[in-house]
Amino acid sequence: MTAEIYRDAWGIPHLRADGVRELARAQGRVTALDRAWQLEVERHRAQGTSAALLGPDALPWDRFVRRARLDDTARRCWAELERRDPETADWVRAYVEGVNEGLTGADLPLGTPGRWEPWTPLGIWLGIHILFAGFPAKLWREQAVRHLGEEAVGLFAIDGPGTSGSNGWLVGGERTHTGQPIIAGDPHRFIEDAGVYQQIHLSCPEFDVIGLAVPGVPGIGHFGHTGTVAWAITNAMADYQDLYRERLRRTGAGVEALGPDGGWHRAARHTETIEVAGEEPVEVEVIETDRGPVVIGGPEGLDDGSEGLDADSPDADCAVSLRYPPRVTGDLGFSALLPLLRARRTADVDRAFDHWTEPVNVVQAADTEGGLLHRVAGKVPQRAEANRTRLVNAWEPGHDWRGWHETPYGGFTDGVAVMANQRGPAAPLGVEFAPPHRADRITALLGEEKHWSPGDMATIHTDTLLASAVPLLEHIAALDALSPEAAGLREELLAWDRHMDADSRAAALYAAVRSAVVRRLAAHPAFAALTTAPAYPEVLLPWMALVPRIGFALEHLLRAEELYGVDRPEAVRAALEEVAAQPPEGTWGDTHRLAPWRAIPAEYDEPRLSGDHDCVLCTSAVPGITDLAARGPAARYVWDLADREHSLWAVPFGASGVPGTPHHRDQLPLWTRGDLIPVVTDFDRLEKETDV
Repeated sequence: MTAEIYRDAWGIPHLRADGVRELARAQGRVTALDRAWQLEVERHRAQGTSAALLGPDALPWDRFVRRARLDDTARRCWAELERRDPETADWVRAYVEGVNEGLTGADLPLGTPGRWEPWTPLGIWLGIHILFAGFPAKLWREQAVRHLGEEAVGLFAIDGPGTSGSNGWLVGGERTHTGQPIIAGDPHRFIEDAGVYQQIHLSCPEFDVIGLAVPGVPGIGHFGHTGTVAWAITNAMADYQDLYRERLRRTGAGVEALGPDGGWHRAARHTETIEVAGEEPVEVEVIETDRGPVVIGGPEGLDDGSEGLDADSPDADCAVSLRYPPRVTGDLGFSALLPLLRARRTADVDRAFDHWTEPVNVVQAADTEGGLLHRVAGKVPQRAEANRTRLVNAWEPGHDWRGWHETPYGGFTDGVAVMANQRGPAAPLGVEFAPPHRADRITALLGEEKHWSPGDMATIHTDTLLASAVPLLEHIAALDALSPEAAGLREELLAWDRHMDADSRAAALYAAVRSAVVRRLAAHPAFAALTTAPAYPEVLLPWMALVPRIGFALEHLLRAEELYGVDRPEAVRAALEEVAAQPPEGTWGDTHRLAPWRAIPAEYDEPRLSGDHDCVLCTSAVPGITDLAARGPAARYVWDLADREHSLWAVPFGASGVPGTPHHRDQLPLWTRGDLIPVVTDFDRLEKETDV
């Protein structure tokens, strides 16, 4: 059996093979050719060996991965996949064979590539998504409630600094020029170079699919178009990971944990060694109770080698374990991937997503026969309400998992369904959701036209209205007795159109005032107890940082009836005077620039950006800390069901992960402007590169 690699004008790989297995091997091979360094980094991160490659800065991640037992979970899920679904297991194995072929002789920045195992793609999926549901938010809520009271949960309930989301909208055929549906959107993630999504085309006698793959994982899971059916996802913001306080004690035989029956039970325990480039190896103790792996602390309590733990805290003598679905079930949901490629109708997509595990997503799909789908997919455990919001005590009964929730379905309004991580069909399954601003704005924009075409969707992708600016502007409008400079700034802000455009001077002024307000609120004595994080592992500390928490929840905090005695009008007044006395230079885009993550830092003149956290164009700064945007649209897509070749897409950088090559950053100018490139699926319009 043979396979062929073709390329389009943007270097995007188009693969054609005689069979499914050979196609998977070709996908693995071309991914290794295009993204060898990225694959090597992700393999190490999934195994908890990245410090051996990248040095001591990667050690906190490796320590977390080892303690959370990600590699062992990947192996467990692989064994179950082989047992339950041998066809998919063989398909994954073929992909891994292709990766190993493509990595042979690869020239990497640091050393030579290692060998992939059949479970490596499962480990990469786990490594990318283990923090996706934001379980550390429970640690934050615990601290906030302890120091501020139960009302703090609602006040700070916002899409937090560590979570990721997406925009997605489905326009039914009655609302398009062709009479066939259109699906469009953009997933919001930390922007990485090379990108977390890979544009790819997979063709064999059984199926022909274009979409966005995750490098290191076979198939096309999140965003795809088979010609007769297309699908896309957004983060459902569901809560499906639990944290348990654990009472642990050492015995002559190892470690025991106090269980809900009042008895002490043996915990699994061993030590692992983490190699660190340029430094001595580090040993880590790995403990797993009946609830799950211990990710914070140990038998001696929470202290994980950091400062700042309150000795009087009720958690001081506790460890914390993590319970997450794949560790419990041995199922990572890979059995959905082949059926998605083979899908012909929305009913096929629906059945495929019945196998989905995590992350829990809202799925939108449409087919050429009028079928529409809007549902939640993934595993969410049934358990006590307390599990969903905070840490619970492992030694108390009533916190076990009791099966899985049925995943809800959503509807359509005026032929449209919009999801942007707001409360929607997944509302019963989550605790914190994104504000409704993005979803409301997309809905309003779609309502401005009776009929839509694929080319129109870029106007929605790039919309920069910041609805969450209203509460701060209302506070500013209420001020009087200002200095002449502050009064002038006040009038300029009140005349602003609330669009966070890169060339907007008013947007820059608003952002400066917002950051000044955030810093002043964070410095208030009411929040003093939250300025020092407990002794949690470094990987989890971003969720505990007070300034980003206040920055992202600012509209709630400004609109609350009372805020712990904080004089908010005075804080806004002082911030306005501060910025008026020393206003920022230039426009919003001068400071709001892309700041992507790279395994090895590199110097690039990164582009000026429009947008902000609550805009449809979600390029997230961190108010009070930086205007740089590390998060944003990790891809954009428009799936046309009338003609797949009228579909459009773009990624932040390009098809290649190799610096200096023609297609490493060739899409960046388009992505920055919001332009999209056409999807090509006709092999006669492509250039053949090689047989594999």
